[in-house]
Amino acid sequence: MPSIYIQIAAYRDPDLTNTVEDVVKKSSGKNKIRIGVIDQVCKEDNYYDLKKDFKSIKLKHTTLDFEEVDYKKTKGVCWVRHLLNKKYKGEDYTLQLDSHHRFSENWDIDLIDMLKDLKSEGFKKPLLTTYCPAFIQQTGEMFHHATQMDFDRFTPEGALFFKSGLMPNWEDRKLPAPARFISGHMIFVDGKFCEEVIYDPHYLFHGEEINLTVRAYSHGYDLFHPHKPIVYHEYSRSHRPRKCWDDDPTWGFQNSKSHLRNRKFFEMDGEKKDIDFGEYDLGSDRTIEDYEEYSGVSMRRRSVQEYTTDLHYPPNPIKKSDPSYESSFHPIFKHCVDLGFDQVPLTDYDFWVVAFHDDKGETIFREDLSEDEVKRIKSDPDGYCKIWKTFHSPQKPDHCIVWPHSKSKDWCDQIKIPL
Repeated sequence: MPSIYIQIAAYRDPDLTNTVEDVVKKSSGKNKIRIGVIDQVCKEDNYYDLKKDFKSIKLKHTTLDFEEVDYKKTKGVCWVRHLLNKKYKGEDYTLQLDSHHRFSENWDIDLIDMLKDLKSEGFKKPLLTTYCPAFIQQTGEMFHHATQMDFDRFTPEGALFFKSGLMPNWEDRKLPAPARFISGHMIFVDGKFCEEVIYDPHYLFHGEEINLTVRAYSHGYDLFHPHKPIVYHEYSRSHRPRKCWDDDPTWGFQNSKSHLRNRKFFEMDGEKKDIDFGEYDLGSDRTIEDYEEYSGVSMRRRSVQEYTTDLHYPPNPIKKSDPSYESSFHPIFKHCVDLGFDQVPLTDYDFWVVAFHDDKGETIFREDLSEDEVKRIKSDPDGYCKIWKTFHSPQKPDHCIVWPHSKSKDWCDQIKIPL
């Protein structure tokens, strides 16, 4: 009987029991399943008793390996996923998840069949991953379409962000679609992945996915998005009253250390790879340069090829041997500048200057906001202003200046936002 090791990292999540229950009840019963859960828990929450609840949902050939960690003592999600990797016991397959998911019927058969189909096509080490289609925790509504991961932006700190996109013509596909990126909340792959590409516990949160992506690719794994909706994810976080960054006053500092490690790994922004990454380093099957050629994304350059931003599937057609290869990468800066409503309290602004500067104060990019744009931004339902700007620049900006102008007060104070 084939075996699957499910890895679930949870943080004070009331939906954990529902996730475990659904993954068990929607399985086929034809595979031996061990569910590894590490729950970063606060006893005062009293959301559930997973061990007790599991007794009522347990099916034949399904076991639970449950461990609790005091939420005040956790070292972050990557540390937890590292511990879960270490609990691997030789299962044929592994499925990495978050703690807020729902599943299609016989999800295990479908995922195993996809891997087998890809292997029959000559891919020795296929890996399935995606930013899953959404479900709404409060209503149970599920969005039934296959999804993919698209390039979004480089953050000022050096992480690469992705966005979920709809897979075109997924109903007509016979095989999973080629992918560029790995999602932390859904990975299905041969179980030995837990030993070959073990999670780097020194990452805290951001940067995790692109690090795992490039390392997996360098170990010979080929990346794919499932061409059917199989696993669903809850994105809103509204059902989780506390997040790790709410509880840990040092979270920002710890995350900045993680960002630095990521920049060193990829040698971004002039950083050197002067850390011995040991077992968390690249594999020997492929190089970072091979990944750049395949994906059209260069972390070191903070650049991306147009073929990638146009959402074509990899591998990208321009090869390293092509004379136009280097110039095919375009440096893109995309960022959301956040301002509190209290920082811009007036009601008669007619425009805002929004300018990005280098460390010497020279303007790299400027694009002002009109009166209508200001009104829209100041009425954001999330309760703060979000100013999105995207531009091409070979140089990473040092800071942004927002300089509001008011009909009654003329020029207001400049607001400087470090990047």
